[in-house]
Amino acid sequence: MSDVKLITKKIRTDALIIGGGTAGCYAAIRLGEASVGKILLVEKAGIERSGCLAAGVNALNAYISKGHVPMDYVEYARADGEGIVREDLLLSMSERLNKVTEDLENRGLVILKDENGEYVTRGWRNVKINGENIKPLLAEGVYAQPDVTVLNHVNITDLVTQRVHGKTIVRGAVGFSVKEPVIYEIEAEAVLIATGGAAGLYRPNNPGFSRHKMWYSPFNTGAGFAMGFAAGAEMTTFENRFVALRCKDTIAPTGTIAQGVGAKQINAGGEIYEKEYGITTPQRIYGTVEENRKGKGPCYLKTEGISKEQEQDLFKAYLNMAPSQTLKWIESGKTPSRQSVEIEGTEPYVVGGHTASGFWVDTGRMTTIPGLFAAGDVAGGSPQKYVTGALAEGEIAAESMASYLDKKEKGDEPEVEFSQESAYAHHFEVKDNNITWRGVEEAMQKIMDEYAGGIHTDYRYNESRLVLAREKIKDLQGLVDDLAAEDMFDLLHIYEVRERLLVCRILIEHLLARKETRWHIFGENADYPQQSDEYKKYVNSRLENGEIRIIFRQLVKGESYEHPDK
Repeated sequence: MSDVKLITKKIRTDALIIGGGTAGCYAAIRLGEASVGKILLVEKAGIERSGCLAAGVNALNAYISKGHVPMDYVEYARADGEGIVREDLLLSMSERLNKVTEDLENRGLVILKDENGEYVTRGWRNVKINGENIKPLLAEGVYAQPDVTVLNHVNITDLVTQRVHGKTIVRGAVGFSVKEPVIYEIEAEAVLIATGGAAGLYRPNNPGFSRHKMWYSPFNTGAGFAMGFAAGAEMTTFENRFVALRCKDTIAPTGTIAQGVGAKQINAGGEIYEKEYGITTPQRIYGTVEENRKGKGPCYLKTEGISKEQEQDLFKAYLNMAPSQTLKWIESGKTPSRQSVEIEGTEPYVVGGHTASGFWVDTGRMTTIPGLFAAGDVAGGSPQKYVTGALAEGEIAAESMASYLDKKEKGDEPEVEFSQESAYAHHFEVKDNNITWRGVEEAMQKIMDEYAGGIHTDYRYNESRLVLAREKIKDLQGLVDDLAAEDMFDLLHIYEVRERLLVCRILIEHLLARKETRWHIFGENADYPQQSDEYKKYVNSRLENGEIRIIFRQLVKGESYEHPDK
């Protein structure tokens, strides 16, 4: 039992942004410029170095180069997603990719240019940058807005909703400081969730001390998914998981090598196997898994024999975003020109910036709860966002929020009631027991790995295993309320486990619902190994009376989607 005594602070704002990553920061900038009133941005870390861009990035992977149009990007994303995408969301995002890229450059981002002053591209969809300072530049833009207040080191856990005129609308959120014994009750007229996707659901490649070496930010726990789902928002396409193809052990990106020096995927015998399986994102990892299953591994990106100039370019590129890879090459003496780079798949993630998982939103990025918006990795239906797509969605959401606030009638809602304080306090009152948050988290990851299609089973799952996963995850959820916290950091970890467990439950139900293999590896259903026209539709879900209800929706094509009750 801890002696922590919690105090409560109340805040009133017009617009609340939860999550200070790429989309959240850009939304704050645009809302500040729109003069909508008070804007509060809440981030559980610090916005200068939080989210997926914390360490920087060496390319902007979503850009429309000369000779191409936004619809080309829509077609690319649709093909990569096997048709299960939202064309309206993809198009509205794609139309803004170049604009936000130019805005980043104007803010001080170094974008590499050729002798003619044109951006240096890799393929037709991305441009090279020196992006170590990309997040500080965005933070600087946020702090420059006089109407924006930033609350760093505060973890939001729950949304507050009310029934008003027969509809459930969002009225704010509640959370706590990760450093001080302070609860924050925040009343807001509109809320944007920009918390990112979910990592840490499955047992990772590297155990123990190195468990943080993963593809996606280990601090993205699915918090936005969990709080939105618990409030009644509809989710989509969680079964479209993402598994990254990475450099072995360091989990550094492989696209830099594949696109930067044109390296092909080869097996241990030197055969170029990507010709057999294809080169879409899921096909690249599928081919690697299959070659290993056939006993033809390890698998590599063929860099042996590249020029010293190309090798130096790779050293610099990885120092910009994944320095452990460059250090590994130098320390071992096995540089890429001398030895090809071994590759492997990561554990699965739920991330709407690469696949289509996330909130079910309308074209303005509003969720099924009026006043609640979603952008970036937490918003579903629009894959292949990357950095610039997240910026574009932050901007779209900001514009929609401004319109919503302008039209919203003030003064007719009841007083907001908050009820989370006792739940937080309970964890400090629990007497010490042998169950810890870390123990629950490791059990969760083991269950998901073995029963819900993790690395352990070559990403395959079947109904029998998923049913067991459902039962076991529910059992773990029952342990969370009795976890003891000694300080606010302990409380943060407890709530992160709570969030991940709920996301696991949603994911399991989605995997069970799609009775086909639409995407190899991402959704490798051993009971149904082929695609089925019957399932060329969205698998959505809502929480109703404590149970997860699956909803099938027909594809949205060529029009702007609005929620039926708007």
